[in-house]
Amino acid sequence: MEVQVEGQAVSAAPGDAVAVVLQKALSGKKFKSVVAARTPDGALLDLSASVPQGCAALAPVTAEEPDGLRLLRHSTAHVMAAAVKRLFPTAKVTIGPAIDNGFYYDFDVERPFSSEDFPAIEAEMRSIAEARLPFTRVDVSKAEAAARFTAEGEPYKVELLESIEGDTVSLYTCGEFTDLCRGPHVPHTGFAKAAKLLSVAGAYWRGDEKNRMLSRIYGTAFADEKALNAYLKQVEEAKRRDHRKLGRELNLFTFKEDVAPGMVFWLPKGMLVRTILEDFWRREHLKRNYDIVQGPQLLRVETWQKSGHYDHYRENMYFTQIEDDAYGIKPMNCIAHMLIYGNELRSYRDLPQRYFELGVVHRHEKSGVLHGLLRVRQFTQDDAHILCAPEQLEGEILEVIHLIRDLMGLFGFQYKVAISTRPKDSIGTDEAWELATNALIQAVEKAGISYEINAGDGAFYGPKIDVRLLDCIGREWQCSTIQVDFTLPERFDLTYVGQDGERHRPVMVHRAIMGSLERFIGILIENYAGALPTWLAPEQARVLTVTEVGDAAALAVRDQLRAQGVRVTADTRNEKLGFKVREAQLAKVPYILVVGEKEAQEGGANVRLRSGENLGLKSVADIAALVRTDAEEPFKQGGMRYSFA
Repeated sequence: MEVQVEGQAVSAAPGDAVAVVLQKALSGKKFKSVVAARTPDGALLDLSASVPQGCAALAPVTAEEPDGLRLLRHSTAHVMAAAVKRLFPTAKVTIGPAIDNGFYYDFDVERPFSSEDFPAIEAEMRSIAEARLPFTRVDVSKAEAAARFTAEGEPYKVELLESIEGDTVSLYTCGEFTDLCRGPHVPHTGFAKAAKLLSVAGAYWRGDEKNRMLSRIYGTAFADEKALNAYLKQVEEAKRRDHRKLGRELNLFTFKEDVAPGMVFWLPKGMLVRTILEDFWRREHLKRNYDIVQGPQLLRVETWQKSGHYDHYRENMYFTQIEDDAYGIKPMNCIAHMLIYGNELRSYRDLPQRYFELGVVHRHEKSGVLHGLLRVRQFTQDDAHILCAPEQLEGEILEVIHLIRDLMGLFGFQYKVAISTRPKDSIGTDEAWELATNALIQAVEKAGISYEINAGDGAFYGPKIDVRLLDCIGREWQCSTIQVDFTLPERFDLTYVGQDGERHRPVMVHRAIMGSLERFIGILIENYAGALPTWLAPEQARVLTVTEVGDAAALAVRDQLRAQGVRVTADTRNEKLGFKVREAQLAKVPYILVVGEKEAQEGGANVRLRSGENLGLKSVADIAALVRTDAEEPFKQGGMRYSFA
């Protein structure tokens, strides 16, 4: 049999291992970095696996590329579990998958793990890595596997076996540790040398709160120490920028877990940031010919049944009872917007209808996944729904893409685009799905944006475009989404009268640009490390006095700046100037204005920036102009405008 490897034709005898075939085509140096191979249909193979019959090509996979890195991290999870079993023989193992940026493994232990256990576990992991123990695979019957795990006192593995279809399973062994696993894995444990344990957490078995609480260890692994160290530096920087910490320090928001877990209490400064953002965003939508609407928080359960949400989304919803009727608290705004559309008969001349709502929604998120502003149970979507004729669809999608581009440009974000296609759990016809998917692809291509396909990751009612922005330290955040929906307009019998006088079905576009205000504000706080751009800063300037003699002059400067639209406060406390300057810097105030004797005589203030730069004595008019120019600067990139009057 002949197999293509990087453009070379290589002979493969029946039963030859993948490694044998790859070695014939690759240099010794290149082969040493290979962790697996990929077949033409995308399947990954262990290097020890036999080349499949009829396999026309094999592509080497290294730990530097995404597939190889996921494989390396999963293998490192096994190495960690092996280390834990050596140190804590009574620990019972459960599952240990690769995840974004790392891996985890859940253990049932008498005492939950803590970070104090990390040095010993990491030392044992290094020992296992240095031993370069091979990962070996055997296929056995489920009965044989169950007997083995029962004898080893691993009840969770036995339970997992019960949920696996078929009669045969695969087991992977490295050293004395054996795990139930589909694989593949790296050739040996030596590839797991660049690893680090990061944190611990509690996790219910199978995510069910009724089950036993397990101890989860999170870690990460990379192809080499350089990549690992770069990531750890990013993690440290992320800790410094943590929006939860900054939110407390800057008095932006708080959480009361004993009162309303997963729901935000906005403090005055944070609410001001939010209000500015909302005001800007409403104005921007009005300029782009959206109508602002609002729907109710509660809709009868029958409505959610009709839409399909009850069958496909109810585990994420909250329900309540009013008299004899059951209601669903809305997890999204689309149903209300369809009902608004159906409130009157529409003509083709009325299309498109663009409805925008900063709508408060509630979703049932498990307590274990709640994370500050980034994952909450109550949030506000910058939600819009566009109902249009099929021939208008591509143009409408393109306009939404332009809006996303303009918003990302305003904050200087780079971004990635993915098109998510039909999932297994879906509604609608094949024809509608194909039409919708093609419209998304064509619009993205017309916009000149590169994209990837996320197969099977669409919404249950339609395909979608997902946009992930990149912040200043290289992290990706899911925000914007554009979803095409032929199904819901049909379920709610939405129509318009066409040029032919007949009734036709409109197409619906679901879209959110920021995603949710909470999440977007959290991202902004972390991206700017709390130093929000001047146009968004809740406190744009702070006037500081040197002595009590300057109080009247400082208050006059404050009042004059307020009259010119500057968000400014005055600190006239009887404290040392250095202390007050430091406090203003810690509060991330863009402009720090010092009024002493000289400044009082001149009727102005000495201007310092939060960066530490001193601009010297400026008049009130000049200070107001400085603040306004600074606030307007991000908008010079085009696409958007905002009034700072």
